[in-house]
Amino acid sequence: MHRMSTLTILLAAGIGLAAPATAAETAVRVDTFPNAKALPLQVGVEKGIFARHGLKVDLAFTRNSRDLRDGLASGKFDVVHAAVDNALDMIDVAKKDVVIVTGGDSGTNEFMVQGDIKSFADMRGRILVVDAPNTAYALQAKKILLTAGLKDGDYTVKPVGNGGLRLKAMLASKDNAAGILNLPFTVQGEQKGLKSLGRTTDLLGPYQAAGAFVMRPWAKANAATLDRYIAAYIECMRWVYDPAHHDEAVAMLIEKLKLAKPMAETTYKQLIEPSFGLAPEAKFNLAGFKSVLALRAEIEAKPGSKPADPARYIDLSYYDRARAMLSH
Repeated sequence: MHRMSTLTILLAAGIGLAAPATAAETAVRVDTFPNAKALPLQVGVEKGIFARHGLKVDLAFTRNSRDLRDGLASGKFDVVHAAVDNALDMIDVAKKDVVIVTGGDSGTNEFMVQGDIKSFADMRGRILVVDAPNTAYALQAKKILLTAGLKDGDYTVKPVGNGGLRLKAMLASKDNAAGILNLPFTVQGEQKGLKSLGRTTDLLGPYQAAGAFVMRPWAKANAATLDRYIAAYIECMRWVYDPAHHDEAVAMLIEKLKLAKPMAETTYKQLIEPSFGLAPEAKFNLAGFKSVLALRAEIEAKPGSKPADPARYIDLSYYDRARAMLSH
């Protein structure tokens, strides 16, 4: 079977690719979503960046956030990269001992709609497709619609899964009127007749979207490994941002996501917008995280709830040590 067919099957099954093992490497099992924001992780595996840090990363791709959260909690994965709101759900709702250890991106999210939707108010009585209804980008969508005067019940929330599955649902039926999509699905959607009502960072302000989070006991027991993993991930981010790697990065997007070259070029250009796409150096956006906490308190918590203390959810000491390692 040729390479592309194998990759397609693995992505469809929610399974990733593992780097070759050596006796000196430490295995780290990683899960994330199969979208453009996975590029740094794929670079780390294929360019040997993780291997140079003594790590064998087994990279898997999830179909939805519930599977990702369950996989981390059960010990199936060591590190996951996803919207940090998932970590908040694990801590506050599922009562799991999870901690966020890096930033990652601002989401590359846009509120995408069918061609007949002219404004957010047109969503009354229509269907909003989401990954999970009570985390991350679904909350962004609910806030945007609330600002437009639409409350829960004024529209239907339909869980369908990750960004690729949300795009598929919208293209399969115009009844699925809207969804928050990210790269490359925004670019693909526009080519197929969908349109954007705006970027969520423009509509809602700064937002800490995806980051890396782990089970806190695993982090404490494997601190040196986690430090090296984060150092390697920062190097992956640097590789993606390096103009010298433009052509190679675009080629990887074409291969991994089966994009035409113009779409891959547009995706890459948006992916390296610091306030919209990947966070330089995987830096954690504290202001954006406070926005996440405020949004969660407003949309999901009891009326009158105040945003939680950010310190409860994050431990950036691993990140700080990783940055120090790279400066030597």
